[in-house]
Amino acid sequence: MIYHLLRLFLKLLSYIPFGVLYFLADGISCLLYDVVRYRRKIVRRNLTESFPEKSPAEIRRIEHKFYRFFADMMLESCKLASLSQEEMKRRMQFRNVEAVNALLKEGKSVSIYLGHYGNWEWVSSMPLWLEKNAIGAQIYHKLRNDHMDKLMLHLRGRMGAVSVDMHKTARYITELAGNHQVCAIGFIADQSPKFRESRHFLSFLHHKTPVLVGSEKITKHYGFEAFYLDVRRIRRGYYEAEFVRLHENPRSLPDFELTALYFKHLEQAILRQPELYLWTHNRFKHAEKEDIIK
Repeated sequence: MIYHLLRLFLKLLSYIPFGVLYFLADGISCLLYDVVRYRRKIVRRNLTESFPEKSPAEIRRIEHKFYRFFADMMLESCKLASLSQEEMKRRMQFRNVEAVNALLKEGKSVSIYLGHYGNWEWVSSMPLWLEKNAIGAQIYHKLRNDHMDKLMLHLRGRMGAVSVDMHKTARYITELAGNHQVCAIGFIADQSPKFRESRHFLSFLHHKTPVLVGSEKITKHYGFEAFYLDVRRIRRGYYEAEFVRLHENPRSLPDFELTALYFKHLEQAILRQPELYLWTHNRFKHAEKEDIIK
């Protein structure tokens, strides 16, 4: 009953025109920043440590732009409940998709690396652009609330994406490989591992930070090709995502080099449009600050 009420509410919300939706988003942004002060200490610390060369005024400008984008993204994600496939393809466009489709047609599966950057929920529309015989999947972390988890699975599946519980990733991919089924699987690989699972550290945004390497292990073990999805926000409600090949032969790379290449691309994107990153996430809780090199 609760799930159906939530789904109905979200469906009604999704019918609000984009112009009105962004008017509401401006109000939500002010509410989160000035009234609720939602995770402002974490955001300020993350930005200050990640951009030690920027002045307090510059940090505050990024902060304001981030909260505005954060509110936009939440309401844009709600639009997944009713957007048509045609409208979704117009607003979320994928570039260099022919490179991925060429590999899929050859029977090669592909790992797609992305981060909590831009509207990653709209990336679930990627299957609309892929070779029809390929499965478009995404690895996700199950939400604690069962009703919200079911709701998000519904939204992410409307454009054809298959959501795979991160704890069942190996089993799922093994089954696909056994059935000779090609796939393009998205990994949001910038999450912070638990402290006891921190095995490898990289330099990322002036932090020596632990990183997840499971995506690399899967990519190499199954012989997948590897791409980074470079997302840009063109304007409110419009994005472009370009497939960038990380390496021609991932298996030939030394351990952790593929992960390092991914974080290098992600860092470049963040430096380009810092407000599009998820700064409310306590990403650097197990990291050490690095001294800025002048």
